[in-house]
Amino acid sequence: MTNNKMPTFILASASPARRRLLQNVGINPIVLPSDFDESLVNISNPQELVKTLALRKGETVAAQQTQGLVLGCDSVLAINGEIYGKPADADEAIARWQKMRSKVGELLTGHALIDLQQGKTLVRCQVTEVYFASVSDRQIAAYVATGEPLKCAGCFALEGKGGLFIEKISGCHSNVIGLSLPLLRQMLDQLGYDVTDFWGF
Repeated sequence: MTNNKMPTFILASASPARRRLLQNVGINPIVLPSDFDESLVNISNPQELVKTLALRKGETVAAQQTQGLVLGCDSVLAINGEIYGKPADADEAIARWQKMRSKVGELLTGHALIDLQQGKTLVRCQVTEVYFASVSDRQIAAYVATGEPLKCAGCFALEGKGGLFIEKISGCHSNVIGLSLPLLRQMLDQLGYDVTDFWGF
């Protein structure tokens, strides 16, 4: 598709990290947070949960548009089958880190890409393994005191101070930050778009 026919790219998320990821690869999205009430969805399977939430968020924003590509995303951390979203407060964040340290978790991000022009919707999930360091109680308290983990699914920001407390990741790096860039490229390909056409030369 040529540049003048490229649809508007809409990010149905208030996440600054997701917006930065897109901007860093040349996609300048219009940001329209969905404000979808996540408590309406109660699913115990983490993959199905993030896919459903991503789709609901995307659909909420798409319903208010007549054209464009709408991307909805949702991320959770799962450890031994237990699902974690954003911590409610500092106490919960501290308790969470005390459980997570020295363990391996799965960071799952659901991606829903809605193409209003073509009337097509793709929903996918990317999974990345995260190896948490053996951090001390003092380090946990200091990290939570920065406020950073309170804003993140999984209670850490890989691209921030939390990166100090991750030993390694196995899988897609950007997925841990908020969306999988390789997966997004594949989804755009499937809809007939070349990701480089969004660079807006």
